[in-house]
Amino acid sequence: MMIEKLVIASANKGKLTEIQTLLSPLNIAVFPQSDFNVVEAPEPHCTFIENALSKARHASLATRMPALADDSGLCIAALNGEPGVQSAYFAGKPSNDVNNNVHLIKTLDGLENRAAYYYCCLVLVRKHDDPQPLIAEGIWHGSILKEARGSNGFGYDPLFLDDITGKAAAELSPEIKNKISHRGQALRKMLHLIEHLTD
Repeated sequence: MMIEKLVIASANKGKLTEIQTLLSPLNIAVFPQSDFNVVEAPEPHCTFIENALSKARHASLATRMPALADDSGLCIAALNGEPGVQSAYFAGKPSNDVNNNVHLIKTLDGLENRAAYYYCCLVLVRKHDDPQPLIAEGIWHGSILKEARGSNGFGYDPLFLDDITGKAAAELSPEIKNKISHRGQALRKMLHLIEHLTD
């Protein structure tokens, strides 16, 4: 089953840009769900995969198109994996990157263990009741800085120090970030799954 059009179940502009860039080799027409006035789906679950599946099904049902959803977050060792699935709302609702980063700095103040990783789960459904959704994941290891660095990216990128490059995610070019990030890893796995789809 060839996929010619795909709706992205997200309103996050940063995620949309990264996903659209990484999907470009497949020549699939990619649309944000906002183009179809699809409201954001609830994310009531305690796991990334369940939230991603819920969002993908919601967007596919509303648009009658295949849908790709991302659920991702920052997991910090000293906080027992938090903020995790609540990463977007770590400082409360509505979601605000600046407030989340300030809250994170305060929460980790005085803690020596600053190990962390970004996690991404992608789910693609060909129809809302697809019995075999495609699932891909990626993990990006690093640590949390004590102060923000860089101006690229979004979310916790100014505070996330990549283990390999020694740079904050917000200091990386989009090209480098897409090569090593959790979302980049997951999308490359998803590309492989899409390319090998059979009816």
